[in-house]
Amino acid sequence: MSEQELKGWNHLPALPLQTSPLFHWPPRPVAALKWWLNGWFLISEKLIIAGIALISFYWFQPPLEESQNLSLSWIAPMYLRNLVLMAGVAGLLHLYFYSFTAQGQRLKYDPRPLMKNGRQFTLGGQIRDNMFWTMTSGVFFWTAYEVLMFWAMANGYAPMITWAAHPVWFIALFWLIPIWESFYFYWIHRLLHVPFFYKHVHALHHRNINVGPWSGMSMHPVEHLIFLGSVLIHWVVAAHPVHILYHLQFNALTAATTHTGFEGLLMKDKNRLTLGTFHHQMHHRYFECNYGSLEVPWDKVFGSFHDGTVEADAVMKERRKRIMGS
Repeated sequence: MSEQELKGWNHLPALPLQTSPLFHWPPRPVAALKWWLNGWFLISEKLIIAGIALISFYWFQPPLEESQNLSLSWIAPMYLRNLVLMAGVAGLLHLYFYSFTAQGQRLKYDPRPLMKNGRQFTLGGQIRDNMFWTMTSGVFFWTAYEVLMFWAMANGYAPMITWAAHPVWFIALFWLIPIWESFYFYWIHRLLHVPFFYKHVHALHHRNINVGPWSGMSMHPVEHLIFLGSVLIHWVVAAHPVHILYHLQFNALTAATTHTGFEGLLMKDKNRLTLGTFHHQMHHRYFECNYGSLEVPWDKVFGSFHDGTVEADAVMKERRKRIMGS
């Protein structure tokens, strides 16, 4: 690590940032296993959301046979459940970190407060704007995809597995879904940075230069349609209904947690739950870098990786000059 540090940040994580060793060559099985263990245990976003998915399926999901025909009797409870989940996760994170400032500035990446006003925001302020797009368009498309997938499974259009018949694949899917999501996210994110799509669609999300929990799902409806569309893989890759819940809850709820603006939740002065990613926080500030996530190394492959060091920052600035033609 360089002795120099990037300027303008309140907190920096351990640098340089590293991508998952799962895709390194030659293979590094011990490092890959350690990465996997750290990403799931003892407590993590993935593990918590897997728990939420199981609770949702067994206590708050209508029986699959009811999904054969579209009806508000089973769609409305799912929509209400998703409203509660999004409000609970994003709302509680916002209250803890920004309303109550329970952690102060500790582990907060950007020293600046969220914007209270701004003409670029639909409702005149960052938080109101983010809440509006999240709770209207975001929860609508989240629920719409759940409805589509459960209807498809109930009618035999999408392949389905059971725990009894495929226990290994059943468990493996919980691990594979975040990797698929990372793979998918990079490519749709690059598409959204094509000038036409950026101007008319993605610019709404990039109103958030400094991010908070409500920023993650604050997107244009077209972006919600594309972003949450990763679940359509299950028209080809067989899954159980609980995996559909996990897949979409992972997409929607980690959008809130990874945009928290804080590296993690402190308890007794120790980071007990990793939250906001500096990798993506830099994308919101610097724009032309870190389109994907650390799970799949597409940014490294295509030269857009910023590892948080001064040296990488200089490389990024040169790349941006070439892109801008100056």
